[in-house]
Amino acid sequence: YRELSMQHQAEEDAWKRLLEEYGKKYPEEAGRLQEFLDRDNQAKLDAISDFWKKGEKPEATRSISGQVIQTIKEAIPTLIGGSADLAPSNKTHMDGVTDFSAEHPEGRNLHFGVREMAMSAIANGMLLHGGCTTYCATFFVFSDYTKPMARLASIMGIPQIFVFTHDSIGVGEDGPTHEPVEQLAMFRAMPNFHAYRPCDATEVQAAWYSALTSPHTPTAIILTRQNLTPMEGSSKEALRGGYILEDYEGLPQLILIASGSEVELAHQAAQILQKEGIKVRVVSMPCMDLFEEQEEAYQEKVLPREVKKRVAIEALSPLGLDRYTGIDGATIGMTSFGASAPYKELFPYFGFTAEHIVEVAKGIL
Repeated sequence: YRELSMQHQAEEDAWKRLLEEYGKKYPEEAGRLQEFLDRDNQAKLDAISDFWKKGEKPEATRSISGQVIQTIKEAIPTLIGGSADLAPSNKTHMDGVTDFSAEHPEGRNLHFGVREMAMSAIANGMLLHGGCTTYCATFFVFSDYTKPMARLASIMGIPQIFVFTHDSIGVGEDGPTHEPVEQLAMFRAMPNFHAYRPCDATEVQAAWYSALTSPHTPTAIILTRQNLTPMEGSSKEALRGGYILEDYEGLPQLILIASGSEVELAHQAAQILQKEGIKVRVVSMPCMDLFEEQEEAYQEKVLPREVKKRVAIEALSPLGLDRYTGIDGATIGMTSFGASAPYKELFPYFGFTAEHIVEVAKGIL
């Protein structure tokens, strides 16, 4: 190993000398190369005047994510990525940008084909090489095939970006083979990994901002097929993983915790309970992993220990949500696989309605 180390050190020193000579001869190009290698995406994002914008209409978070990609593609020229043959559904194709091929090595849209594990490995390799900001995409249920490479990204500490769409029973008619249940719990269990499940445009933007500026942690951005209503209380606080979406004066009697498509249901349930005189706080938890990294004082502010009556709602496996609900709270989640039907029928069938949340909440109060 010592001999190899000395050999490669000599090669690295030679490369550095070459780079120094290149910089003297081509200062502009050398500066551009160094900019690519530095990966300072935060400054580029902060320079985009319309990066942060509230949603104005019900829209699928996968579509909003696609809009974010179009917004950042010029500001971050190192952005390169694609999908495992699902780009139109994942909304990951950069419009007006050349597709990568042997004839067009400058292309930034990658067509990986139906091979999720290879796609993720390729993206990891490009990121390890440097000079690229990479992302790869597929349906959330197929994230099982990307998991080994996501795990390696976590171990190596590289900020890979995974875009997973069709995130729950909201997939609908494709049925249980295409409806994720256990996948979110799998990613939440992985050390050094951020799994974001945003509820609207603001939270999608936060997920991308967090992913693009993360120095050593990979991120999954988990998105809906169906339209979601923009939340008035959503904010950049989503960058902290969890935050108070709506609240009432004084200490709440009940806290509703949700992510993604269920945040709207939690909001609706809170409105019903508030009319009955029950003080309710709604907490949006788009990224549990990131919330756990916040200082204890912030976590206590959002989820005060004194308030033990809590209900957590996700149209996925409830595994792990009990860390926030405790023995005095309740969880509403998927304890079986899904079914084949329109999502507007599936959500009530599996108990994901404001009325059922109200019923469960009253049961613990």
